[in-house]
Amino acid sequence: MNRWLHDDTRPRAPRWQAGAAALALALTAGGLADTALAQASSPRAPGAANGAQALTASVAPTPAQRIKDVAAVQGVRANQLSGYGLVVGLDGTGDGNNAYTSQSLANFMREMGLALPPGVNVQPKNVAAVLVTAELPPFARPGQTIDVTVSSVGSAKSLRGGTLIQTPLRGADGQIYALAQGNLVVAGAGASAGGSSVTVNHLNAGRIPNGALVERSVPTPLLLGEAVELTVRSQDFQTATRVAQTINQALGDGTAQALDGRVVRVRAPTDPNERVAFLASIEELPLELPAPAAKVILNARTGSIVLNQAVRLGPAAIAHGNLSISITATPQVSQPGPLAPPGAQTVVTEKADIQVQQEGGRLIEVESSALLADVVRALNKLGATPQDLLAILQAMKAAGALKAEIEVL
Repeated sequence: MNRWLHDDTRPRAPRWQAGAAALALALTAGGLADTALAQASSPRAPGAANGAQALTASVAPTPAQRIKDVAAVQGVRANQLSGYGLVVGLDGTGDGNNAYTSQSLANFMREMGLALPPGVNVQPKNVAAVLVTAELPPFARPGQTIDVTVSSVGSAKSLRGGTLIQTPLRGADGQIYALAQGNLVVAGAGASAGGSSVTVNHLNAGRIPNGALVERSVPTPLLLGEAVELTVRSQDFQTATRVAQTINQALGDGTAQALDGRVVRVRAPTDPNERVAFLASIEELPLELPAPAAKVILNARTGSIVLNQAVRLGPAAIAHGNLSISITATPQVSQPGPLAPPGAQTVVTEKADIQVQQEGGRLIEVESSALLADVVRALNKLGATPQDLLAILQAMKAAGALKAEIEVL
């Protein structure tokens, strides 16, 4: 008898089935409660409006968290595929005289049984060399279709209106897992005339929905061994511990064990049908997540700043001034004087004017803030631009006034 069954010999359902039944009963009860609340708040239910309003005001809506929202089954993942191919049918916007495009087209024509005369250099303007990429989803079977992305690798001006000829897509092991072919969808447009051009969006990349046919599947270790491992998406010891505790409360002690802050090992039935149903019931278990770690995300390229609700500020005094440097070059003509020696020439020189301006920064006191709204209010009080806030937040972190981890993108 499997360990995940009851210890007695009476015929009973497995614990994972009992947990799933209890979960379904809880969800059904929640749905009935919501229906009763909606009926109570309806005008057709006199005398119950006040009670419904009081209940609605006292219950704050919180998003439901499930184990599937924070963890995934280890080994169940997508695989990246890539290949090199040609896009034909372009309206004169191809690579033109690129050597590798001409060689690729000549090789393709040779495979089709057409041998070019010696010395002929094919330079078509309606062909472009491209890289084709795709993701092979888990459990994909031969005959299924997947989307592909086609990107130009040469000097093509546009892939709009082109058709990708059959291109094998290979995995990291060099094996062919899919074949891509089809008409490109390019979300852009462009026109040129008289030396001027106008381009809307990007023309050198496109997609082919369902453009690749899967030819080989990738085996997954889901049905191997006596246990499966759940991988927490965001490494956290508390989250891994609570995932294990939630599974043990629903399916019995000893079912799950947190190995570290990332992996939770779960004992599962060996029968394939039962294992799939077992994992389905685990994924729907409700989970109470711990408070996230305080973190500030800084994007130095765009000036974006994102703070989560756990960020706190300590008391500090901040002074920040702007420094600007302006350099202006003025061309000046120097002509030889009337008594200049023979051979003197007129020369053009540049006179550089360098100005440095520094704005005085006043000292601003920042009070201790315990709520996210207070943190935002305190940062807005500085009156700094997002680019200035990047430096200010890093300085506050170094001074110990910012109670959060900083991650720079």
